[in-house]
Amino acid sequence: MVIIPAIDIKDGRCVRLQQGRAGTESVYSEDPVAVARRWEAEGAELIHIVDLDGAFSGTPKNHDLILEIVRSVKIPIQAAGGIRTIDEIGSYIRQGVSRVVLGTRVVSDRSFLETACRAFPGRISVGLDTRAGKVLVKGWTEATEQSAIELADQMNGLGILAIIFTDVQRDGMLQGPNLDAIRELARSTEIPIIASGGISSLDDIRSLLSIESSGVAGVIVGKALYTGAVKLTEALSLTGGGA
Repeated sequence: MVIIPAIDIKDGRCVRLQQGRAGTESVYSEDPVAVARRWEAEGAELIHIVDLDGAFSGTPKNHDLILEIVRSVKIPIQAAGGIRTIDEIGSYIRQGVSRVVLGTRVVSDRSFLETACRAFPGRISVGLDTRAGKVLVKGWTEATEQSAIELADQMNGLGILAIIFTDVQRDGMLQGPNLDAIRELARSTEIPIIASGGISSLDDIRSLLSIESSGVAGVIVGKALYTGAVKLTEALSLTGGGA
C-alpha cells in the first residue's frame, strides 16, 4: 500500500479544507513547491496535487504552479481538479505529470472516459467523492443519484489505473477513514482503490493495511501530515516504502 501525501492548492497556497467546503480552508504554506520538496525528501514515492480553484471553477487554475512542482521534484505527480477535456489531460501529461485524476465529467460521460483511457493508457485515475453514499461532482457542490459502487462497476475493463475514493464527510476532519465503505468498494471492483479522507493517526493507516488484500492499493494523507498528527517517515515505515 502506497502512502501518498496530498497538496491541495487554492489561490496559489497549500491549504486544507473541511469536508470539501469552500471557505473552510486552513493555510499551511505559501509555497507548495517547497512542500513538495519536503515530502520528497522524507521519502514520498508519489504526491497527489489537487487544484481546488480548478475543481470549483471547472477548469484548471493552478496549471503553471503544478508544472513548477513537477520540475522541482523527481518523484511522480498525480494531478486533479477541474480537468475535463482531452486537451487538458494531454497538456499535463506532455509536461511531466505522471497521472491525471478525472472526476466530474466522467460521472456523466462514459465516452469521454473511454477516450481518455485509450489516449493515455496507464495514466488515468478516477476520483469518486461521496457524501451520504452518493457521488458528488463540481467541486463537491452537487450530489448525483449514483453510488461509488455503481459507478465503479461501469468503469471495469476500461484500463483505469486506480479509483481515488473520498468520503467527503471525513475529509479534513481527522476522524478516521470510512473503513466499511472503502472495503465494500474495493471488494466490488477489479480497479485498485486509493483511500482518501479522514486519516488522523498511524492507527488509521494500520487499519487500512488490514484491508489491503481487499484491493486497497494506497492512501492519501493530507491534514494529518500538516498538523503533525502523522509523520510521513513513520507512515512509510509501516508499509516498507520511502527512501
